[in-house]
Amino acid sequence: MSSLKVWIAVGCMPLMLSACDSRNAKIQDIDRLPSGLLIEPAPLLGTEPTTPLRPVVAKGIALTKSSEGWVDQRYNDAVGYCTIGYGHLIKKARCDGTEPAQFLQKISDAQGTILLVDDMRRAQITVITVVTVPLTDLQYAALADFVFNVGANNFKTSSLLRVINEQHFEQVPYQLGRWKMAGGKVLPGLELRRQGEIDLFFEGQTVPKGMLHSGTADAIDIRTGEQ
Repeated sequence: MSSLKVWIAVGCMPLMLSACDSRNAKIQDIDRLPSGLLIEPAPLLGTEPTTPLRPVVAKGIALTKSSEGWVDQRYNDAVGYCTIGYGHLIKKARCDGTEPAQFLQKISDAQGTILLVDDMRRAQITVITVVTVPLTDLQYAALADFVFNVGANNFKTSSLLRVINEQHFEQVPYQLGRWKMAGGKVLPGLELRRQGEIDLFFEGQTVPKGMLHSGTADAIDIRTGEQ
């Protein structure tokens, strides 16, 4: 899905990496977009619920994991933000060794999953706050993944949200599929993620085919949102 450039820590033998000063280690640069939800400046939509938050089912977490990809140590993403695990944003700056101690060494998949589940709370609260019609667990999970990718504000102002709240679910595949651009380019990784969300949203049903995509004419850039 993305290119990868890796630099090996200078002055450290492979078997002695754990003893090396993490602040002096070179960091991977990975051409991977950050989560739109985690980088948007706007405050969280909705308030923290007083009751347990509706969880994202395992299939939804699996979709987000596969879409975000896994890196067990700090890396600089496509815009130069220090990131780790399943797209967890450490800070909006390049990694330089001043990160919290918990991120200076590699993390386990279990630790990465905990970070992801916590990060996705904002997406879950957003979906609960702005969607006004009942959703199945899989529909809810698909939308949580979408919000995690494009951001809460983009979802709040989208035609996708409008057709969902109007219960025109037959238009959902078309509206989801439009969000496939970043930086003015259609990205295969985004197309694949949108298809995964469509498949999850309609699992066990026939996916509506009534509306077709017209190339890039109706495509939406996930960084600028719907104009």
